[in-house]
Amino acid sequence: MTISETQTNPQTEAQTVIAIAHLAHYFGTGELRKQVLHDIHLTIAAGEIVIMTGPSGSGKTTLLTLMGGLRSVQTGSLQFLGVELCGATAAQLVYIRRHIGYIFQAHNLHGSLTALQNVRIGLELHPQYNIAEMRDRAIHALETVGLGDRLNYYPANLSGGQKQRVAIARALVSQPKLLLADEPTAALDRQSGRDVVTLMQKLAQEQGCTILLVTHDNRILDVADRIIAMEDGRLLVQPSP
Repeated sequence: MTISETQTNPQTEAQTVIAIAHLAHYFGTGELRKQVLHDIHLTIAAGEIVIMTGPSGSGKTTLLTLMGGLRSVQTGSLQFLGVELCGATAAQLVYIRRHIGYIFQAHNLHGSLTALQNVRIGLELHPQYNIAEMRDRAIHALETVGLGDRLNYYPANLSGGQKQRVAIARALVSQPKLLLADEPTAALDRQSGRDVVTLMQKLAQEQGCTILLVTHDNRILDVADRIIAMEDGRLLVQPSP
């Protein structure tokens, strides 16, 4: 399916956001080549909240980055909104990234930018917005996550929970179809972690966004519609909480 077909086929978007079949991935070359993902099959429907668990080194982050178009798909099929990522062109990858929000454990805020400027970055791949519109949307996003009084604060002057709220605002400011979150609560205390996940859940549901969240935090599993687990590069389906 081409990009234009995907854009004019809302039925496809309404049913399936991610469709993966026979996906494998390797690191290294020659004698050092190592297989890190083995025959992955996974379908994620629009609006689902899916949590992925598993030990360190099991392949969770690798799979997440492949879904987000941050790594090249080597073998098998990985479709996002009907667009095949295996062999995707540069234009297709840009299209894909415009529809995905990313939240990481370390929040990845730019220390030299204010909260407002950090969130506005989330709109820079979207040429339909002018500077004034980007500012207005960024302000609204920060107000939505409870940081309307921290617009001009730099990351060094924000708490860990506040930094992750800025990261959530940045990820959701463009109203993406898919939100990928890699250990978003790992650096937070219990209450801050719960608050962050509850906020992600609320905002994503309001926007009709699908969530795939990687975590070791068993305290937040109850937000999931479905739990999947990675072990030695293989995907295991777990019962829902």
